[in-house]
Amino acid sequence: MAKEKYIVEVEPGKPAKDGKPSIGPVYRSIFAKDGFPAPIPGLDSCWDIFRLSVDKYPDNRMLGRREIVDGKPGKYLWMTYREVYNVVVKVGNSIRSCGIEKGGRCGIYGANSPEWIMSMEACNAHGLYCIPLYDTLGAGAIEFIICHAEVALAFVEEKKISELLKTFPGAASYLKTIVSFGKASSQQKEEAEKYGVTMYSWDDFLSLGSNKHFELPVKKKSDICTIMYTSGTTGDPKGVMISNNSIVTLIAGVKRLLESVNESLTANDVYLSYLPLAHIFDRVIEECFINHGASIGFWRGDVKLLTEDIGELKPTIFCAVPRVLERIYSGLQQKISAGGFIKQTMFNFAYNLKLRNMRKGRKHTEAAPMCDKVVFSKVKQGLGGNVRLILSGAAPLASHVEEYLRVVTCSYVLQGYGLTETCAGTFVSIPDELNMLGTVGPPVPNVDVCLESVPEMGYDALSSKPRGEVCVRGDTLFSGYYKREDLTKEVFVDGWFHTGDVGEWQADGSLKIIDRKKNIFKLSQGEYVAVENLENVYGLVAAIDSIWVYGNSFESCLVAIINPSKQAVEEWAEQAGESGDFETLCENPKVKQYFVGELARIAKEKKLKGFELIKAVHLDPVPFDLERDLITPTFKIKRPQMLKYYQNVIDNMYKSLK
Repeated sequence: MAKEKYIVEVEPGKPAKDGKPSIGPVYRSIFAKDGFPAPIPGLDSCWDIFRLSVDKYPDNRMLGRREIVDGKPGKYLWMTYREVYNVVVKVGNSIRSCGIEKGGRCGIYGANSPEWIMSMEACNAHGLYCIPLYDTLGAGAIEFIICHAEVALAFVEEKKISELLKTFPGAASYLKTIVSFGKASSQQKEEAEKYGVTMYSWDDFLSLGSNKHFELPVKKKSDICTIMYTSGTTGDPKGVMISNNSIVTLIAGVKRLLESVNESLTANDVYLSYLPLAHIFDRVIEECFINHGASIGFWRGDVKLLTEDIGELKPTIFCAVPRVLERIYSGLQQKISAGGFIKQTMFNFAYNLKLRNMRKGRKHTEAAPMCDKVVFSKVKQGLGGNVRLILSGAAPLASHVEEYLRVVTCSYVLQGYGLTETCAGTFVSIPDELNMLGTVGPPVPNVDVCLESVPEMGYDALSSKPRGEVCVRGDTLFSGYYKREDLTKEVFVDGWFHTGDVGEWQADGSLKIIDRKKNIFKLSQGEYVAVENLENVYGLVAAIDSIWVYGNSFESCLVAIINPSKQAVEEWAEQAGESGDFETLCENPKVKQYFVGELARIAKEKKLKGFELIKAVHLDPVPFDLERDLITPTFKIKRPQMLKYYQNVIDNMYKSLK
């Protein structure tokens, strides 16, 4: 148990009334017990964040990319804050030369790069809405966003031009100018011209406004600076409107939080930009870095080369999604098991000693300094040698991975939680608090949070173990869904944003995300099934890479589609004397039976109810992927799409059970 709670109560809970469910007490961070951090003076818009840093740190390194010499990657080449500013002014004047005024919309399409940030800052300068476009939302999504947001000008990475041209003729009713981050071929220009669209190379575009000067408009805190389209697990993407105030408030909160735990950002910090800038998580992190005059280096866009880029850049803060951290974890596991008996024994001894001391409450730097020096320093070098903070977001990080990385990386590993609608960071765990493993930590010091009971799922926000839908209130919240007042009203009630996620308060004030409110259905016997929770339990089976559990109100039992682990299937087949390649084995009834047995075993161990057991499985050797539109870019399962894709398989499973 932590010695102190990390939250303070600011309003008491309320019992159920007039058909509305009960609400738990309203809490905020202990670091905001005397009020939220005051806005930073002079910081009213995203443009101010950059402009003030240019004044304060003109010669600091701001944006870097690796130079390519004879086809080989070399050192990072840097642009200073002042150099970036000079280009941003040109980009802004060129945009205005195209007749786009304050409140106009500019799209940005492509992997993270210095040009991405410079285009974004030019939008910030002139009060334009920056609209990130990204293709992982599915084929028709780019055209949908251009038309829905009425994007007049789009910046695009050179290799994405052909994708953008596929949105014509539909998108051409709004899109009038395309600017390549690199070159633009005469063939591409002609193709665009057919639809009345002008295309420029980066250099040609910069010279467009070279002898023009446009006054910067006055920007208010309430002005929208970006509309981020989120990949909902159902229907069309929703445009989340984020104001200057949301981002500026978030920055003040992050600053207060990091100061409170003695981990403030400084101008010497270095960040590796590889998570998509089209998502809020990376966007706000980069804004925080710019606010401190720190440096942002860009990756080369290839996940296989990521470790090499890390080694060259030597970042101090590393942000990741669980998928990346799980790769690092399994890579380290393989290296250690291949290292021979002595190395393995030494590693395990060091690991257990350090973990034991951290569990006693020692800081990670003091838990086993000798082990850090002799054993774990090699892991630290693998991340460049300078990382002091690893932040995981976008999806839940498995506790065993989090614990392992906390011990071996010689840096803090913090898990955060937030949505595009809450401007990313809403909760983040506290350094050196091992008790917070598996939680997302307490709220950041600029929001109020409460839980609302979900009676139909048995979650009570006023019980001794408070559980309910997570609701957030504060200035970081979004300004609504663009052109979708109906959807905005659904999630915004009395100033509270309803996240749709179910959380459980822990005694130390941290929150654990345990379920998803909408992923609930009734079986034919009237029993409610909270499917996300079941997938988390069944996902503990080592032989399963991914699982999707399905049921409906016409059937009395559950079935599942599984991505099995190739290694596990092949090992089992060898022991059982079954032959065939991986695809054939996935069709083998005996292999399916083995999986049904494994699911039953874990169900018994975790005391699941009879109706929660899985009666039939289908093994798909191909992982659920974006190509088939089965998952979102943050790897969440798209349930309606899964059902559509596997409908025949499901029908056959239910038939076989009758």
